Amino acid sequence: MRQLFVIVLLITTGFAKAQTAEAKLTGTLKAFHQALVDKNKMSISQHTDKALSYGHSNGWVETKKELIEHLESGYMGYNNFREDSIKVEVNGNMAHARFIADINATMSGKEFNFQLRVLEVWVKKGKRWVLFARQAVRK
Repeated sequence: MRQLFVIVLLITTGFAKAQTAEAKLTGTLKAFHQALVDKNKMSISQHTDKALSYGHSNGWVETKKELIEHLESGYMGYNNFREDSIKVEVNGNMAHARFIADINATMSGKEFNFQLRVLEVWVKKGKRWVLFARQAVRK
């Protein structure tokens, strides 16, 4: 009976830890998206890997440097970023998040609304999650 209790306790603890990692990453990805809207260069830099590959639904891919430069210059801007149906899968120090995004953005002075299906790949470095890759397709 004691062994059964220990096994149940270990399984429950493992499940709770996984839930915590998923919840933490969900909060991190939402904070990153808000940093895009706010054009918060420091937060964007902290939330992204130096080898970032940021893919858009039209096939355009930005590096970390380009993403920040385009936001700073006003070439690209996010006015609103809303996530729906977020699903996070954590596997050790790697994770992927899938969600539907409603985005209002401005590019070259023109405003656009997008409904996208997004895949983001996150890597845990130390105690922080950083975005390694992102790809979107139109819904």
